[in-house]
Amino acid sequence: MAYKQSNNPFKKSAEPRRTIGPGKNFNKAKSTGTGAAAGGGMTQKGVDEYKKNNPGSNLQTAVVTPPSKLKRGSKKAKRRKAFCARSKKWKSKRGLAARRRWNC
Repeated sequence: MAYKQSNNPFKKSAEPRRTIGPGKNFNKAKSTGTGAAAGGGMTQKGVDEYKKNNPGSNLQTAVVTPPSKLKRGSKKAKRRKAFCARSKKWKSKRGLAARRRWNC
């Protein structure tokens, strides 16, 4: 796959980053699924691979435990609450799948 060479000397000609859409080691979004089957997040295998390529990172998978099973004020409960708060306005298919997976 060849990319167009730019006339701008300051622009890098490297392959562009692809962060949109289901990629390798992502749960595949299905419109009728729930939980992990609904998609919207990295699998544990994907997180492990990311950590291997980016030492020192603190990436974690989704908190998929139902809110009723989480202890109030625990680290997982706080992570889930923070994610749900900042993702309230997400309307894309992948964003809605992620919110379903996190039980928002």
